Amino acid sequence: MKAVFAKLILYLSRDRKTAKKLLIILISVIIGLLGAACLPFIVLHSMSRTDAPEINTDSLNQEDLLSGLDTEKMAHMKETGQSIADAMSALGLQEQTIKAQLIYLSFFEDGEITDFSQYAGAFSYPDDRTVIACLNETYGLQISYEDFMRSYALVMNVTINPYLFTNAETKNAADLAAWARNAWVSGWGFESGAEGEINPELRYRTADNVGLIMGYLNYHPDEKSFKNDYDTLFYTPHSIPETMPDVPGLGVFNDDEFGIYIGNGEVIFCCESIGHAEKTTPGCGLWINWCTFDAVDYPQEVWDWIDELNTPEKEPEQNQEEEE
Repeated sequence: MKAVFAKLILYLSRDRKTAKKLLIILISVIIGLLGAACLPFIVLHSMSRTDAPEINTDSLNQEDLLSGLDTEKMAHMKETGQSIADAMSALGLQEQTIKAQLIYLSFFEDGEITDFSQYAGAFSYPDDRTVIACLNETYGLQISYEDFMRSYALVMNVTINPYLFTNAETKNAADLAAWARNAWVSGWGFESGAEGEINPELRYRTADNVGLIMGYLNYHPDEKSFKNDYDTLFYTPHSIPETMPDVPGLGVFNDDEFGIYIGNGEVIFCCESIGHAEKTTPGCGLWINWCTFDAVDYPQEVWDWIDELNTPEKEPEQNQEEEE
């Protein structure tokens, strides 16, 4: 079993200069120098080297990042990464692709799995603890859930998962929910005025309450960049949370905050008092109404549900006795 995650944690426990070097390596890969398919493989390979390459932060370039990496090994890693991505896509689990790639690289030997269908199926469980337990049992591994999630959160915090989006051409409810879930898993911090960009001093992604939603609206997955398409969040309130349909991507709000419903009775929001993205429930007492966001496309069932809510109930007809 490889010890890449242990090395990652060790790197992070060192001085700030070393941690910054590591994050520069991560960010360099993520901005698109090598492509999404081989991203986690190259990242972890770089981190597991005895001597991490010295990166000139003032003139970052591809040659610095690739120095010392074996081209044949890179090609093999990219091919394996794409095989995992294809298997995940076939099962409708694209959002979990990087997680599957990271685990495979860290805990399996090259060529140990040739058919990734069964491997990909383990990621269909709704919670990560069950996924890890399934992998440990099926493949005789000893993956620590806590250690893995710590490492996974670091990698995900400095990237926007390219496999998040079911339809990158539109701003839709499913992708908004995936965006919010990624912010929570990645541990985005709270920062007033931020929309999901990396804070250069903190070296991780931040957003404020409205910014979590605005960041999704302004992010261009094809260019991996934030733009200024929207500067105001428009929304339409509907009713109390108890009447909300079970559709990920709907919003909840109170007088001061917004949350994004992600399904399974869970809401994600960036909490100022806690200082990071937090998870709660629609009926926890924090939210007073649910809403739709005007710039987001919702499935027809949402509009049908709203029409039903707004249709006044008919008075029951009273039987009238006929007078003789």
